[in-house]
Amino acid sequence: MHYAIVDIETTGGSPKSSKITEIAIYKHNGKEIIDEYVTLIDPEMKIPEFIVRLTGISDKMVETAPKFYEVARKIIEFTEECIFVAHNVGFDYGIIRHEFKTLGYDYRKPHLCTVRASRYVIPGMESYSLGKLSRNLGIEIKGRHRAGGDALATAHLFTQLIEKDPQNLSTFIQEEINPKILHPNLDLESLENIPSKTGVYKFYDEDNRLIYIGKSKQIKSRVDQHLRNNKTKKGSQMMKEISRIEIDLTGSELIALLKESQLIKHYKPLYNRRLTRTKFPFGIYDDINETGHLKLKIESTGKRESQPIISFSTRNEATSYLEKIVEQYSLCQKLCDLYPTQSACFHYSIQKCNGACIDQEQSSTYNERVQSFIDKYTLSGESFYLIDKGRNKSEKSLVLVENGTIAGFGFAPYHFNNQPVFKWKRFIELTHEDRDARSILNLFLRKNKEINIVKF
Repeated sequence: MHYAIVDIETTGGSPKSSKITEIAIYKHNGKEIIDEYVTLIDPEMKIPEFIVRLTGISDKMVETAPKFYEVARKIIEFTEECIFVAHNVGFDYGIIRHEFKTLGYDYRKPHLCTVRASRYVIPGMESYSLGKLSRNLGIEIKGRHRAGGDALATAHLFTQLIEKDPQNLSTFIQEEINPKILHPNLDLESLENIPSKTGVYKFYDEDNRLIYIGKSKQIKSRVDQHLRNNKTKKGSQMMKEISRIEIDLTGSELIALLKESQLIKHYKPLYNRRLTRTKFPFGIYDDINETGHLKLKIESTGKRESQPIISFSTRNEATSYLEKIVEQYSLCQKLCDLYPTQSACFHYSIQKCNGACIDQEQSSTYNERVQSFIDKYTLSGESFYLIDKGRNKSEKSLVLVENGTIAGFGFAPYHFNNQPVFKWKRFIELTHEDRDARSILNLFLRKNKEINIVKF
């Protein structure tokens, strides 16, 4: 297997407006560098002054350099049958693909990011920028912010990565989407415009039927995964049926989760069938025993009419969580259904339980600790807004909880909180809460302790 280790310098800006001023490619055979190609490129536009100061590449230097179309064939031939490698590969690969696209050529290669690979193979580094990482690993960069110097440093970094973990490094290779195995109606141009933002995505077949709904914090990479997923029968079949893709940005991960759940239940898409049932089939419920002690128990949510204190995707997940709660609140294993016995629980024998299991601890004292856990994880009639990121920089997202129930969500102008809270409801699209929505909210609140909450 061969690798083309690439670095480019550009005029700056977005991939669609930026032009290449220099490219360097080092061919690597998995052990060492075996060939190189480095050239300045005439970007056919003025190089901004701040880029000149950063790279040292001026308009005068590129006056006699070849234009991209003049070196395009050389780049294709030089990288043929190679894995495309770069430090922050999305940038270099994206711009080079766009340059080829302007020439009417679809340049696609499997690619590997040395930033992502370094985080896994060499964990715990202070920074994974090329400069700091190279310095920490003893790699000298001759010509920082020049394509040749940075590409050579990346090649030396790649050598170290492959020496340290040759087997797992291959798992970081991202196969490029193969247009030949996708549905002929799928607009490949539209795939390039999918944003790397948070939201919900929908797949439609050629008859305009909604066949799958998903959510992601990085929609572009998640959709790309689907369009490369030929490892399972279901994934491969769905990939071939996708004829159109719709994107609904939410900014907020919580709103994406709530919308995904709502939409799946409403439309019941073919490839979401498993998810039309509850995502959280197990929950922790409270009860009271004959001695007046509060009990906690894991049960199937389908067997209960009432809402659980917390819901879980699997029984093992619920058991593991309840074990932590027992430790955290000094609760009794027996009264939490974790230690079936007619006498005292194991924790009592090692003095970690105060004896509620054998009625030695008064129910009022024990129940205070159980109730403090319940109060922490139930909304108990509270009313508040959750404020999070919006779909763009000019807005914020809002989730409204009224009297302990999710009332809806929406988006407001960035400085909406200059207005009184009672006016915020006009930004909310009202919705119905179901069991999964409550579970999604509770799970989100557990995992996101710093979320902005405004009570009223």
